[in-house]
Amino acid sequence: MKVSILQFPGTNCEYDTQHAFEALGAKTEIVWHKSESIPEDTNLLVVAGGFSYGDYLRSGAIAKFSPVMKAVIEYANNGGKVLGICNGFQVLTEARLLPGALKRNEHLHFISKHHNLKVVNNDNIFLEKLSKDEIINIPIAHHDGNYYIDQDGLKDLYANNQVLLTYSDKDGNVLNPNGSVDSIAGICNKEKNVFGLMPHPERAMEALLGSDDGVKMLQGFLSA
Repeated sequence: MKVSILQFPGTNCEYDTQHAFEALGAKTEIVWHKSESIPEDTNLLVVAGGFSYGDYLRSGAIAKFSPVMKAVIEYANNGGKVLGICNGFQVLTEARLLPGALKRNEHLHFISKHHNLKVVNNDNIFLEKLSKDEIINIPIAHHDGNYYIDQDGLKDLYANNQVLLTYSDKDGNVLNPNGSVDSIAGICNKEKNVFGLMPHPERAMEALLGSDDGVKMLQGFLSA
């Protein structure tokens, strides 16, 4: 299993992501944003979290113009598996590989804490090792995590089982930290090969650090 991880100026989670996947037995490679291709042996491409280009203009809006993004779009459109985490989710929406957009948090403050998530759909490779309605505890760290999509788009998401995760309390009740539509924390595309979420599963790999619920999330990709 080969995981390629994108690195933009301002990315700060690429090495956490590398550590997480290597701990699960995967081979990894960091891919600089000026590369015009994705390594041919890539089984999963991860757009890591951070603050690409300092989040100037709009989170992910400048990164989508990086040379590597043309290859990312081609890779995804050919069925390649892509995971966007936090800023990576923002980049994927800006590149139109995922629907919707990420706005400033409703209260305009940066959030950094562990937060519970409810699994809405597990009929995909990303969450197949988790159960529907299972509650997991994953760190969040974002200023622009308020997911928005219009009502027609929201209906399409549910009709196609594209809503993957929602923010909740420990009992599965809605607990929305940032104002996201329907408390959405993660989605996928219709083809279920491109995934995006604001929480950081790569930071939830060891119980000693607060949670190891990220292990089952990322293991799904390794079972393909």
